[in-house]
Amino acid sequence: MVPLVLVVDDSITVRRVPQRLLQREGYRVALAADGLQALQRLREERPVVVLSDIEMPRMDGFDLARAIRADERLADLPIIMITSRMAEKHKEHAVALGVSHYLGKPYSDEVLLGLVQRYAEMEQVAAQG
Repeated sequence: MVPLVLVVDDSITVRRVPQRLLQREGYRVALAADGLQALQRLREERPVVVLSDIEMPRMDGFDLARAIRADERLADLPIIMITSRMAEKHKEHAVALGVSHYLGKPYSDEVLLGLVQRYAEMEQVAAQG
């Protein structure tokens, strides 16, 4: 089965960049414009990883992370926060909420692909076990 990645960002342009990169590498990609839309997508299908911005309308990335960690079905779902907010307090807050990885913008495609690949492989191993 082809791994699914959920990309959550209020900017269509910012969603398209990782979408193209990941699709080129053979991943399926679902898109959401904010945390509420992301939760709707997560009810439909569980991805191997969520890539989320912090600052979004309706529900931001912190609230999304909180909602994912509070859901028994999704509690262990890897979350990669991708943001321009690089202050230590934001990073510490994200880690406290259970975010798996905190990437600053601009990020390197190689770093992002490496992380996604690692989480996809972990999911595959878990599915076999």
